[in-house]
Amino acid sequence: MSDFKRVLILGTGPTSIQLAVNLKKRLDCYVGIAGRESVRSDAFYSTLKNSDNRIRVSIQNEKHRAMKGESSIDQVFQGYETIRGEWDTIFLSVTTDAYIEVLKQINNQLLKLVRCIVLISPTFGSNNLIRNFMKQHNANPEIISFSTYYGDTRWINNNPSNHVLTTAVKKKIYIGSTNDSSENIEKLHKLCEQLGIELEMMNTPIEAETRNISLYVHPPLFMNHFSLGAIFDDLTVKSYVYKIYPEGPITQYLIRDMLAQWKEMMQVLEKINIKGINLLKFMTDDNYPIRLESLSRYDIENFSYLDSIHQEYLLYVRYTSLLIDPFSKPDNDGKYYDFSAVPIRKMFVNREGYLDIPRMPKEDYYRIKIIQGIAKYLDSDCPTIDKFIKTYESKIQEVAQTHENELLSNAFVVQSFEEDLNMICSEIGKSIGKKVG
Repeated sequence: MSDFKRVLILGTGPTSIQLAVNLKKRLDCYVGIAGRESVRSDAFYSTLKNSDNRIRVSIQNEKHRAMKGESSIDQVFQGYETIRGEWDTIFLSVTTDAYIEVLKQINNQLLKLVRCIVLISPTFGSNNLIRNFMKQHNANPEIISFSTYYGDTRWINNNPSNHVLTTAVKKKIYIGSTNDSSENIEKLHKLCEQLGIELEMMNTPIEAETRNISLYVHPPLFMNHFSLGAIFDDLTVKSYVYKIYPEGPITQYLIRDMLAQWKEMMQVLEKINIKGINLLKFMTDDNYPIRLESLSRYDIENFSYLDSIHQEYLLYVRYTSLLIDPFSKPDNDGKYYDFSAVPIRKMFVNREGYLDIPRMPKEDYYRIKIIQGIAKYLDSDCPTIDKFIKTYESKIQEVAQTHENELLSNAFVVQSFEEDLNMICSEIGKSIGKKVG
């Protein structure tokens, strides 16, 4: 029997709005939504109240019309501690570093009755984290991990409201469950099919969590001196995430680090008996394709078996091939769409009045610290990952000292995430017969 009759979405970001519309329209769920109370969420709750809980999704590209629509939220909770009622399934649609913080605020008896928890955009180890937390509360729901959120959704006018815009939809994502046989997975498969998304089932949730390209490319792209300077220093010239130096951070050295980090990750996966990934194939087949004139199918398929200098060369070719969208139509001057012109966002003052760090690399800090902790637990060397973390932490400490007389968000604090790591490693240890500590 499916557990998608009464569904509660935790989080009040754009992703939650898109999810709610999909669940209402495609699976006919009774949907509640809950979030924390903050200056930012006040605008969301206000527009929701003024519209009688109506929500709306618009699309940028007509080929994504399956994603658009309007619907009504059945129940709204302002503050996680205010959640009431019985819910079959919880969708966690908050940042991965907030999973436990959010669940701790929910009434324990209510949480025990939940039969399924779906992680929309987890990181490596998130499923183990939630499983351990729920076991501590004498509950054993099915826990499902997506590899990543299936779209790119933002506020319609860059301000929280009841209306969002979905600008892109992924062709393929991965999913894994703690249950071998699951009607809930079948429901999600049906949902993705209706949305035009291929959904591949993996043997375990943690295997699905490894199929997120951000794990492999964000740390090298953001945790380097060039990108951190663009984020934190008072520079007037704009820099771009995916451009070649000096317009962006990509150099032969960054590519070398990207390759080294991937190899360190593959060593970790091998120690926990998870099939590794071919990085170049994953980049081209599951994320952004490039023309075969730029990279041959042979090189893509055999990437994992080539020597390091050859692999570095192919990764560099891949990024240079995507400076423009190779499948866009050129204008009259022969110019293709400037695909790589994604600006590196600068630190900013958030709605609470605190100096804050953009989502990239703030969320990536949690991701890579968790990977580092798992690697150390498994006695797997990760010098490149260590270097990324050291570079990032040195920079945020330097910025915190420079702005010591200003209000700073806790993103500027060096963290260990020890509680989360102990819970994750405890579950990993059980699966491979190793103790924590």
